[in-house]
Amino acid sequence: MHAEFDAYAGSYDSALNQGLALSGESKEYFAHERVRWLAERLKSLDVPARRVLDYGCGTGGTSPELLEQLHARAVVGVDPSRESVEVARTTLADPRLEFNTVGELEPSAAFEVAYCNGVFHHIEPEHRLDALGYVYRSLSAGGVFALWENNPWNPGTRLVMRRIPFDRDAKLVSPPHARELVTRAGFTVLRTDFLFFFPRALAVLRPLEGKLASIPAGGQYMVLCRKPR
Repeated sequence: MHAEFDAYAGSYDSALNQGLALSGESKEYFAHERVRWLAERLKSLDVPARRVLDYGCGTGGTSPELLEQLHARAVVGVDPSRESVEVARTTLADPRLEFNTVGELEPSAAFEVAYCNGVFHHIEPEHRLDALGYVYRSLSAGGVFALWENNPWNPGTRLVMRRIPFDRDAKLVSPPHARELVTRAGFTVLRTDFLFFFPRALAVLRPLEGKLASIPAGGQYMVLCRKPR
């Protein structure tokens, strides 16, 4: 996976937005809304987010959102792509942000919250439990993991992914399979939420999304789970 994303490190944003253009929104909109949704869930659980792990951070686009919306003291991004990590280090100079390759950061139960978006469909199925083990060992006891994935049951999602060069051959993860994986890794599933039902042309309907979150039709979903205390 890292070699493919090394090649896209300098053009990741443009390649991603090429597909997302169908929704009428940019990657920044989706990143902001995912983190906003997570922030609300963490507040309801009374979970602090002093240190946050951004697993599969890529070029770091979501890390500032995690820092600001979760009121974190520090966000540490990790990614297998060295080139992507170098882009993040170069473009994001906030001292509260740190970026490493996966091999450079040894899991040490140092984080209260871990976030991951659109990563596991790029990991070969036989390696997914190993990746989840890394996240599990990185979280402190009682820590919360937000696993965001593209919803294979949404035809719009599949259409968008076909337009993105690095997503065309991805092996999508269904919500039941995501829940099974995190459970096998040792997590306790707290909830599954679906988001992004309406494109920009139907933005007037977006206030309804909170009421639709249990319906498995949104463009993405979040499995929120917890490492036992």
